[in-house]
Amino acid sequence: MEGNPAEFEALGNRLGFTIAREQDQRLELTWRGPRFPAFLCLGIALLLLGVTLPIVEAIRLRGFTGPAGSLWYFPVMNLILLGISLYLLSQKRTIVIDGSSRAISLIRRSIGRQILLTVDFAEIESLKLQFDQVYSGFAVAGSSAAQSFPVPSLRVTVKGGASVLLDRGGLKRLEALGRRIGERINRPLEVEANAAP
Repeated sequence: MEGNPAEFEALGNRLGFTIAREQDQRLELTWRGPRFPAFLCLGIALLLLGVTLPIVEAIRLRGFTGPAGSLWYFPVMNLILLGISLYLLSQKRTIVIDGSSRAISLIRRSIGRQILLTVDFAEIESLKLQFDQVYSGFAVAGSSAAQSFPVPSLRVTVKGGASVLLDRGGLKRLEALGRRIGERINRPLEVEANAAP
């Protein structure tokens, strides 16, 4: 195994890979990042352009001593929102199960960064559908933070005990995906008793 499996643990609760390409020897899965918050930030940034452009022009003409000088934070906020939306839109994860090279490759991309993890079929001990305990960092008044809840996950266990997260989501979707992956890596999908529907 080349790479760090911890780099591929999901920050959120669910991922939801879709099948991008499926052939006899190759299965390619993709996840395109958190689209809703990305488009929300982009939409707000575009709406604020109507306010931001006149403020920038007024600051350019009269400087920070003019009446618009105290509104300098609008252009800064707009740039931050635009940067966040571009970062979220650039997020992409890919899983390639290649039967010809007998390896699983996990690729994580964002602006200016790419992380790769490669696992040979010979290193794989098992393919499991199980529940992960995911911690929620949100706290509502009177509640304690970091409550955990079970989330279905599809994982590959590697010799030496390391576990690589492939996907999280619904049980039926993960079971169908796990069977497809299992056929290509010649390992049966092991479904934990508490994960069985």
